[in-house]
Amino acid sequence: MRSRTPDRLCAEAVDLARAAAEEAALPGMVGDHIDAVADGDRVVTHLFACNEPGYRGWRWGVTVARASRAKIVTLDETVLLPGPDALLAPEWVPWSERLRPGDMGPGDLLPTEADDLRLEAGFSGDDVPPPNSAVAEGMAAEVADTEEAPVLPGSPAIQPAPDRGGIAALAEELGMRRARVLSRYGLHSAADRWEEAYGAKTPMAQAAPATCMTCGFLTPLTGSLRQAFGVCANEFAPADGRVVSLAYGCGAHSEAAVMPKPPRPAAPVVDETVVEPLALRPERDGGSVEETGPAEELGHS
Repeated sequence: MRSRTPDRLCAEAVDLARAAAEEAALPGMVGDHIDAVADGDRVVTHLFACNEPGYRGWRWGVTVARASRAKIVTLDETVLLPGPDALLAPEWVPWSERLRPGDMGPGDLLPTEADDLRLEAGFSGDDVPPPNSAVAEGMAAEVADTEEAPVLPGSPAIQPAPDRGGIAALAEELGMRRARVLSRYGLHSAADRWEEAYGAKTPMAQAAPATCMTCGFLTPLTGSLRQAFGVCANEFAPADGRVVSLAYGCGAHSEAAVMPKPPRPAAPVVDETVVEPLALRPERDGGSVEETGPAEELGHS
């Protein structure tokens, strides 16, 4: 049974423990004696303060012991231990959990786990039967029964397989002829991430005059994501080339501030009115001079 009271001789071996700590540490880096802790019967660990600048709160631990009925204390080990207030490195996290967006560089390879929850099995081509299977022989026999099918000499097993629509053609047309595709979990994770970065709750969207749903620069996505997301195609927008929520918005909205048309100058006014001079008649009876117009002059000519 481990004794809680330090052995007297081992507890008194402070100088022996300090000498061992100073031998392991840099000169002057061993501080005051802190405590003597009993690790067992006649086994004591002396703790000294560590003065290393990068090891705040750490302590040098020197373990000493003595044999039963022996008077000589011997040295067991010297080690640097963290104290209650020691500055420790953060807890180790696997690389797959430390990876953050933007960490990938040119030439880097990111392996994907086989059981990644973001992915599920896609089309693998299992609907195509092996060449020598009974299904393939039956398909070749059906080809041989048609007039247009090429028939090769030999058994039905060597006849060419018919060209017919199958799951492979449909999967390729839908873009799912891949080993794995997005699972429902992966789809929702991506949607949550995009909504957080460029969604309705962002400060930019809160101050926007309108949402992306009514913006002419929005390019909608395909599939189910079309109902909630699109790609911004405005080179001056903060989200250019990014997937944005339809509820997102910014000041670069296509209808936020339409530029007024330049004013058109008024058409020049050309005065084409001809003003004719008045003709004067000679005086009559010593009276006044009468003014006559061109028509009257012509009438009295």
